[in-house]
Amino acid sequence: MIRPAKVGDLPEILQLIKDLAIYEKAEHEVLATVEELERTLFGEVPKVFAHVVDVDGKVVGIAIWFLNYSTWLGKHGIYLEDLYVQPEFRGQGFGLALLKELAR
Repeated sequence: MIRPAKVGDLPEILQLIKDLAIYEKAEHEVLATVEELERTLFGEVPKVFAHVVDVDGKVVGIAIWFLNYSTWLGKHGIYLEDLYVQPEFRGQGFGLALLKELAR
């Protein structure tokens, strides 16, 4: 199931961020903490958002994004910062489902 992230998801979200960094060979660059993610994603006026892939109560994929704006088009859009699905859950359409949810 694709759904907006909840505060209780943050430890799993941080682990997926670290897993992505490991894949990119940049694990040492991850400085985020659960506390920082909570302030960023769930603070008074969030500027960054996350959707997750929830399989039987376990977060196995993430999309982290924020709003942007095109002055030429006069329209807003989104910037997808990270898209990651755990390897054992790939090939099941979860990445595409995340993208479709964000496109709505």
